[in-house]
Amino acid sequence: MTAEDFLEGQILLIDKPLTWSSFQAVNKLKYILKRKYDLPKKFKIGHAGTLDPLATGLLIICTGKFTKRITEIQAQAKEYTGTITVGATTPSYDLETEVDATFPTEHISEALILETTKQFLGEIDQKPPVFSAIKKDGKRLYEHARAGEEVEIASRKTTIHEFEITRIALPEIDFRVKCSKGTYIRSLAFDFGIALNSGAYLSALRRTKIGDYDVINGVSPEAFEN
Repeated sequence: MTAEDFLEGQILLIDKPLTWSSFQAVNKLKYILKRKYDLPKKFKIGHAGTLDPLATGLLIICTGKFTKRITEIQAQAKEYTGTITVGATTPSYDLETEVDATFPTEHISEALILETTKQFLGEIDQKPPVFSAIKKDGKRLYEHARAGEEVEIASRKTTIHEFEITRIALPEIDFRVKCSKGTYIRSLAFDFGIALNSGAYLSALRRTKIGDYDVINGVSPEAFEN
């Protein structure tokens, strides 16, 4: 690879580590590339779809002229694996915040879990989590949430192409989901808990695919540097 290769455009598949923000991962690669290839200050680099710090997995990073392809890549279907923990909820719908309520789980059976997944297949209405980066009244939703401000969030259409349960060991339920752009898996976990007549939050998440791009072909930021 040469400096010209990265300026003309490359698609880099990164396996984002836990606790890293997507912004951190992009900055790390930008630093590595600019240092090694003496790239210009205006060197373009960006990612095609944010992953929360508590999620791991596929982060597609585009360089140079390929940054124009970010919108096209983001529009493709995404696949995730993860764990839903039932019997409790958190304000952020994941482990970013503490449990704020608990619910019964004695009635939850394997049959009920498998039957409930059918409610979420196809086009569904979904409300983004209040702890998300969507803007409302000029501020990110998470900024409103952290300030203790009540915000009305409109639901949006999203599509769940596949929803498979891969392990049940209550209170944990492992899953694999293939979904459209704009789907919040945290909201899916929260809504799944309600549909089970209980509560739930997302306790682990890994993005495995975006379109035909697969995390098995990705490398960690450290491996990329080496």
